[in-house]
Amino acid sequence: MEFEVPVLRAAGGFGRARRLLAAASWLPCVALGLALGSEPLLTALPAHHCRPDPTLLPPALRALSGPALLDASVPRLGPARAWSSCLLLRYPEPTPRARPNGTRSCTRGWHYALPAAGLLRSPVTQWNLVCEDGWKVPLEQTSHLLGWLLGCVILGMGCDRFGRQIVFVASLVLATGLGAGEALAASFPALLVLRLLHGGALAGASLSLYVARLELCDPPHRLTFSMGASLFSVAGTLLLPGLALLAQDWRLLQGLSALATGLLLLFWGFPTLFPESPCWLLATGQLAQAGKILWHFAEASGVDPENSSEDENSLAAELDVLSAGSPQPQHYWVLELWHTRITWRNGLILGFSSLVGGGIRASFLQRLVPREPAFYGPYFLGAGLEVAATIFLLLTADRWGRRLVLLLGTLVMGLMSLLLLSGAQYLPGWTVLSLSVLGLLASQAVSTLSSLFAAEIFPTVIRGAGLGLVLAAGFLGQAATPLADMHGRRGFFLQHVVFASFAILALLCVLLLPESRGRGLPQSLQDADRLRRSPLLRGRPRQDLLPLLPPSHCRSQPLLLQEG
Repeated sequence: MEFEVPVLRAAGGFGRARRLLAAASWLPCVALGLALGSEPLLTALPAHHCRPDPTLLPPALRALSGPALLDASVPRLGPARAWSSCLLLRYPEPTPRARPNGTRSCTRGWHYALPAAGLLRSPVTQWNLVCEDGWKVPLEQTSHLLGWLLGCVILGMGCDRFGRQIVFVASLVLATGLGAGEALAASFPALLVLRLLHGGALAGASLSLYVARLELCDPPHRLTFSMGASLFSVAGTLLLPGLALLAQDWRLLQGLSALATGLLLLFWGFPTLFPESPCWLLATGQLAQAGKILWHFAEASGVDPENSSEDENSLAAELDVLSAGSPQPQHYWVLELWHTRITWRNGLILGFSSLVGGGIRASFLQRLVPREPAFYGPYFLGAGLEVAATIFLLLTADRWGRRLVLLLGTLVMGLMSLLLLSGAQYLPGWTVLSLSVLGLLASQAVSTLSSLFAAEIFPTVIRGAGLGLVLAAGFLGQAATPLADMHGRRGFFLQHVVFASFAILALLCVLLLPESRGRGLPQSLQDADRLRRSPLLRGRPRQDLLPLLPPSHCRSQPLLLQEG
């Protein structure tokens, strides 16, 4: 930390070059949002019923057609007298004009009410993933989330070993190829494997982009640019239903999504728009490569890299000081967290809050759409609440601090969950609706802020792996819902109880976190261990950096705070 601040300041600070690169990193989020939002469209379940089979009817009824044939073949169930989704009427065979005396499973497939989520053809309708095979839909959802989980962990470690830019480009190449492979999948097992691998590649691209953007920004701008990226990702999610209406076939939709990620390679696959993170290069001792990038930053920002002033040295002088002694590059693994005193605890707490925020969301959504939901309502509601949560964080996380906002979000999330769990059957409908919406908003805010918080407290040398573990915990929580669906939601109430209890426990754990608002990003494991408590004086932000800087830098001017 003590060497990064003056070097980055000498390279122009958060000047024009770094601002443009940080803003340009928003655009790939649209394509990644398209890929991330495709899961609900591919697994949308349309209304369906068995196709009538005239050979199973008595001879007197076999000449029927249209609605009459449907009435004679498919039973109506429930108070609404809706067509049964999975059953046909059974008739006794010997009698020519017999009345039905039971039901049986479908024999000629299903008739689907199309389009479903804008698609005339989806994996559900192509491979008939309904009734006896309905468990395959949550299996596919779990597989895709598992891919994101593994991608966050494995490629997060790759970010710290090989660099942010290499992992981003490699992930884009894999995502493009695997997305095209999904569009050509010949069977459901092939699609299952491709969705898992595709999720891992998308996770690597999203994670490396997130970390690189954060390391480009100085403390006052980290929140703004991170939340801006979230809004662009939601924009991609909102564009997807319109794209589905145009494509109308899931294979074409997947092909267009793969094309979008492939187009990113034409621009962000080159160092001009996505250079390697100089913070990571400096922290790992790769000074020659860091010097080239910082030299370009200085020239693009209108700063002379060789010109010194009375107050500070030039970039060339700072790099010469760092290069003294020819330090060797050094990389770290995430397992070295166990040798820290505080950082592992902070990561564990944020991973737990991410787990709760991702897992409890389904409990609130179930209250909003207790029956078989339409697609567009929950889809746009989720996207709208994500926008609202992002704007809320943008307005409060810098003003009140990360820890206080996370504490507030966890409190609201746990309180709404307990109220719905204990009194939903006694409350008016509008009250249940309000509590569910507020709980969804809080859970989304907790998940988003946990990711930002984790990226700010993990040191640069293992930031990718640390953030990957926290994000993986969130995807693990989201996977609890499709796992419950595979068993017919028989354990859904228990799942709600467990996550409500976890929310209360997370509320207590958040109190142990330090405050990262306004602080420079820690570079080494020792820097991260010094983040022990939040600053007490809001009007004196320079105190945030004092535990991380040597005495010589503590006597410097407030310009020290211009860099993270």
